[in-house]
This record gives sequence, C-alpha cells and structure tokens, in this order.
Amino acid sequence: MSRYCERCGRAKKACLCQWIQAVESSIEVVILQHPSEVNQAKGTAKIIELSVSPSHLLVGEDFSAHPMVNQWLAEPNTLNLILFPTLDSVELGGTVKTLANYHKTRLFLIDGTWKKAFKMYQLSSNLHSLQQVHLPKDLEGRYTIRKAPKENALSTVEAAYHALTIMNACDAKPLINAFDKMVEFQISQLPEGTYDKYFGGRNR
Repeated sequence: MSRYCERCGRAKKACLCQWIQAVESSIEVVILQHPSEVNQAKGTAKIIELSVSPSHLLVGEDFSAHPMVNQWLAEPNTLNLILFPTLDSVELGGTVKTLANYHKTRLFLIDGTWKKAFKMYQLSSNLHSLQQVHLPKDLEGRYTIRKAPKENALSTVEAAYHALTIMNACDAKPLINAFDKMVEFQISQLPEGTYDKYFGGRNR
C-alpha cells in the first residue's frame, strides 16, 4: 500500500486534498514548473492545479517546442499573459480593462526559484512575445518557512491568488486558505523551538 496520495502526490500524512476547494475561474491558468519543484515538499503549484478549473501544470525547462503550449499561443482572439516581472512588464491591474476585448484570457505562471524561472523564460523563446505582467510591488509573502530572495517575494500559489483576484476571475480565497493550512501543518512538524529560532515566530 502506497504511503503517498495518488491525487496530490504528497505523503498521506501531509496530503493537500483535505484542504482543497474547487474554484471555477473565468481565466485559464497554466503553470510551467521546473523539474526540481516536482517533489518539493514546500512547493505550492499543486494547490493551484487541484483547485482551479481550468488549469494545467506542465513540467520542463524549455517549452519552445511544447505542442500544447504552442497550440494555446496560436489560438485566435485569446489574450495570453505571463506573470514575469521585468523592466518591460506592466502591473497586472492595468491590463484588466483589455480582457473584455478577447474571447479568452490565459495566465502563465513559472514555478521555480527566481534563478531557474529566469532560465526557463530565456530558453522558452515562444513565451517572449507574451505580454509580461507583474503584481503590485507592495504585496508581502506569507510563506515564512521558505527562504525568499526578498521580502515581497511570493510563492506560486500566492501569486495566483493575487492575480486571479485582481483580474476578477473568481473568488480565489480557497487557494490562500489551503496554502495557510499547508504552512500550519509544516510548522507543526518542526521540532519544538525550531520555528522561533530560525524564523523569529513571524506572523503569516
């Protein structure tokens, strides 16, 4: 008998499914996940895949020749956005008015460390024509038990939550609720005193 959940892939004692609630979104979500994140215990992309409909999770580094991605990018009357902060990206809220001009909107998220995400974007030349968007810069991450490169860095599920909320795609609260439950569980599994010692007991 497997010790792992067949649906979320986590050890059964750390199963995410108990916290997942279905979310119907008017915007399709595609998660491009670096292979190193697949079995990452602190990864959050699975919450999005299990919760949001429609959503897709694809694993790889270079998606230039990925048949499904290229099929999506070729769809007529579709606005494809990629959440990837650069000097050329625009704040996501500024694109909301344009959504009504398209039959469908699709949001691409890159799931990986910043260094790996940057490499994935550079390799995936087919993504370079997409409108790059970023979230408001004053948002604060809640993932206090995973090191972040800067204070306002967000986990993938937090980014999805804020993006879907800004675009009025759905009530995305179930995403952040499942995320908080996952973090609480992870903290509960730490040896006594470890959280306060290394993370200062910061509020989530």
